[in-house]
Amino acid sequence: MSYNRRMASLRAAVDVVIFAVRERRLSVLLVKRGVPPFRGRWAIPGGFLREDEGLEAAARRELNEETGLTASFLEQLATFGAPGRDPRGRVLSVCYFALLPAGNTAVPAPGGDAAQAAWFDVRKLPDLAFDHGDIFEYALQRLRWKLEWTTVGFGLVPKRFTLTELQQAFEAVLGRAADKRNFRRKVLGLGVLAATREQKREGLARPARLYEFSAQRFEKLRERGVLFPF
Repeated sequence: MSYNRRMASLRAAVDVVIFAVRERRLSVLLVKRGVPPFRGRWAIPGGFLREDEGLEAAARRELNEETGLTASFLEQLATFGAPGRDPRGRVLSVCYFALLPAGNTAVPAPGGDAAQAAWFDVRKLPDLAFDHGDIFEYALQRLRWKLEWTTVGFGLVPKRFTLTELQQAFEAVLGRAADKRNFRRKVLGLGVLAATREQKREGLARPARLYEFSAQRFEKLRERGVLFPF
């Protein structure tokens, strides 16, 4: 086969692993495929790249077309291209992972090639189409890794949040409980949170202070090489 024919047979796709914390558990959004191949199987939202668009634009388009969602955080993850990963031919998938803040995680109406969309606890996933199980596992590992040295965790909470909401997000991602007193001491000690004048009632407890993340303060910490100690 000539070089031109080989290149013509190679297709590029984008897939987006979408994480959110729902009911204190880390969840991932999946779509049920409405077309072959793997019709009726659950999969990560995604699709083929158009000739006139960039990779991130394609990821955002597919996310919106299949779920109607717009991510607050979107980052390129890796490229998956094992031969045979797609029965339609040679397909390279550039994968992203996205985060949605709590309160923005209603079950979306599916669109595009998706017949259904649903949130799944990351510990109880169905058998996924293509090599999406491998993509999911890689994305989960990356999220956990980044949680401990970047500000990615703040993409899982609202713009204004309580310390309890922040702790629950970290616990959901890491899959382990954190001591309440130590967590608050560490996160407040970093100096990257700005207290607001607003409060929020959580259950029967007294109203809790709402905080905002300060990117400016974090930049000063990063310049000194200080990381999140979790």
